[in-house]
Amino acid sequence: MYWVTPRHLAGDDSALAENVGDALAGLGWRMWPTARNTLLYVSPDGLCGAEWILAAYPFELGGLSVAWQLSRRPHGADVMTEWNAYFTSGVPYEVLIDLLVALGTSSPLDSRGEGHETVLNALSVQGWFRDADRPLTAAMDPGFSASVSLELQPAMIQDADPRPDQVGWQAWAEPVIGAPYLWCASFSASVPHELVAAFASSLASPAPVPRRTLPASAERHLTVVRCN
Repeated sequence: MYWVTPRHLAGDDSALAENVGDALAGLGWRMWPTARNTLLYVSPDGLCGAEWILAAYPFELGGLSVAWQLSRRPHGADVMTEWNAYFTSGVPYEVLIDLLVALGTSSPLDSRGEGHETVLNALSVQGWFRDADRPLTAAMDPGFSASVSLELQPAMIQDADPRPDQVGWQAWAEPVIGAPYLWCASFSASVPHELVAAFASSLASPAPVPRRTLPASAERHLTVVRCN
């Protein structure tokens, strides 16, 4: 067992499904398997969903298969979701769990919050730098190996707002420039900024995380302390 920093390069320890699933159960979310070989979790109020969809091979972000999809409906009877967020394998499970905790405590009336500064400020206070060319919409870690930015919503990302050219928060880790991404995340245009800020704050946290395995592509960028 190791204690690892920085968190955004620590990987998921090949336990993304198990750890997030355990956290959802602890938060009181109900789960059942679907006909698509996925695991669907529903929040106690019936408004939020979290689905482990890796086995269904839905689509890719940055060349990586999407593993978790989060969604929210404005009312329990609604079929269409208000917004969706997508995460590939490799994303640190602590970050996704912190986002789920924030989702469970947010108000149903929350919308886009105070604006995108909410997200950028959450990163800045943890030592991330604003992009010099895009200081109002993008930030990166001090090692230039991860980024969170407001971008055009990628294809396949679903949102209740049907207008074209919508923008949403995107995040990714690229330990080696030009090499495959370690993980990617995509938030549709209507995801409240305060929820993305919760994700960003956890992602940039300097607190070490426990790992049994380390991602090979990021290993030389990690500070690792072996547990006795």
